[in-house]
Parts: sequence; C-alpha cells; structure tokens
Amino acid sequence: LSTKAGSRSVLAALASKAKRISGRYERFLERTFPRFYVLYATFTKGIQALFLEVKEIRKIKSKMSRQRLSVQQLPYREMERLRQVRRGPRDAFRDVIKAIPIGVIAIPPFANFLVIVLMYFFPRQLLIRYFWTPNQQVEFLDAYDAIRRNSYPDVVESLALAARSLPEPQLQKRLRELCAEVQRGSQPRVAELYAVRSLFSGPPLGLNKLQVSHVKALSQVLFLTPHLPAFFLRHRLRSHVLEIRHLDRAMLRLGLGQLSEEELKAACYLRGLNSTHLGVSECRAWLEQWLGLSCKLQASEASLLANSMVLLSLNYVRTK
Repeated sequence: LSTKAGSRSVLAALASKAKRISGRYERFLERTFPRFYVLYATFTKGIQALFLEVKEIRKIKSKMSRQRLSVQQLPYREMERLRQVRRGPRDAFRDVIKAIPIGVIAIPPFANFLVIVLMYFFPRQLLIRYFWTPNQQVEFLDAYDAIRRNSYPDVVESLALAARSLPEPQLQKRLRELCAEVQRGSQPRVAELYAVRSLFSGPPLGLNKLQVSHVKALSQVLFLTPHLPAFFLRHRLRSHVLEIRHLDRAMLRLGLGQLSEEELKAACYLRGLNSTHLGVSECRAWLEQWLGLSCKLQASEASLLANSMVLLSLNYVRTK
C-alpha cells in the first residue's frame, strides 16, 4: 500500500511540475508571440475537444448496443454527433490518428514552434476542424461553400432539362416555371415545391433515374466526391439525403427553439445554405421552411429533398 501511495505521490508531483512548466511556457508565448499564442491555444483546446468527442461517440454507441437502438431512434444531438464523425467508416478515429503526430511534437516545451508554423501556413491542409481558430472556421466554411455553389446552377439547369420530358403537361409547366424563377433570382415557396413532389418518385427525376451529370452536381452539394461510378454515386447520395431526412424529424421533435446559435448555423450549412454570415433569426426562419418540406416528404421523394438544398438556398440571401 505504501509503495502504491508513494507512486501516486510521485506521479502527482510530476504532473504538478509539468503543469507549472506548461503554464510558464504559455505565458511566455502570450507575451512574446501573441499571434502564435492564439494558434497554440486553439490547438491545445482542439486536442481536448477531439478526445472528448471520441469518448462521447463511444458512449453513444454503447447506449445503442445496450438499449438495442437504431440511429434513427436517438435524440437529435446524439444522431447529429454520430453523423459528424461518420463521413467515413472510422472518421472519428482517423481524426485522432491524424492528430497524434502533431500532438506529440506539441508537448511543451519541445517543438511547439513547428506546430505553430504548420498551423500558420497550412491550417486547412494539415489540420482537422478542431484546430481552426474562429476566424479560420468562417474563412474555410466560406471557401468550401464557394466550391459547392459552383454546382448549384448545374442542378437547376438539370432540373429544367429533365422537366421537358415529363409526361404530365400541367406539372411539367409548374416545374419549368419554378426553375425559371430560381434562375431569375427568386426563392420558391415550400408549397410550390410540395406541389410537384410526385414528379420526384419515378423517372426522370427519381434518384435512381437522374442523369449522371445531375447526380454528380448534387453530390458536390453534399460535399461527396463525384468521381465514382454512377451506381455508387446514386447509393451514396440517397444514403446521405435520407440521413438528413431522419435528422430533420429528430430536430422537429426537439424543437428549433432548443438549438443554440452554433447548432442552427451548422444545421443550415449541412442542408445547403451558407449560414456563416446569417443571424439566428434568419437561420431559424430558413430551417422552419426546410422542415416544413422535409418532414412531409416520403423516402421515395428523396430526390426532391436533395434538389431543394439548392432551390431553397441559392437565392435566400438575396431575398433578405
């Protein structure tokens, strides 16, 4: 017992000494290199947030296993947390692995300046989202949105072209007019989109019947690679859109009033709207429109939901 107590005492003393050294080192950085200190502090907090998230994911999966729950039965925040780290089969753990080398060389007082230089010059290329400063988060989200918005006109044009081959003249006219309004800079009403929902269950606008170029454009809207065979593109697109549909129902159960500003903005961004420069009321108003459509659609109408990410987002800022 005395040996164990002695070991714990030694470990506590070492931890305390390391904390003091780290504190002095951080104060030195803050005084001498204030801009680098911001990056260093961001990295330190990012490491903590990353490991806390991995711990939280393990807790959620343990709960699912213990209570035999599917993802769709989880509360909104737990479902969203799993989605964030399921961009690939093991993305949460890939983030950890990617962070380990930088974390090792960042242990004070060793090679922190190397990490800071990397963060300063190559933040988007070498660092994961946990290690971006608030300003970088806005900058990078804007950059990613600019890339996906390049595909928005292609989505609307593909819809307009597909509308020409629709067999029902009245619905064909409605959809063509809707596309023309969007191309002229207007935002469609949810009621207008819901009125043409039957067109998106079968050919030529069902997810399994869309032209490959249309599927590729929609994949870019969801930040999915378009460089895959058509079968895989359709499968991934359908999977991601239905995942958002499940999230929407969980969000509706929770209530938009329960979401923080950060959660509201993240929800809008995921669904196609660049929310980085929008206020809370604007984000909430847009999400109310989105949920008003999404939560009424069937799984077979997932193609309309995918296209609505563009139709409801493309001109939203212009209408304000």
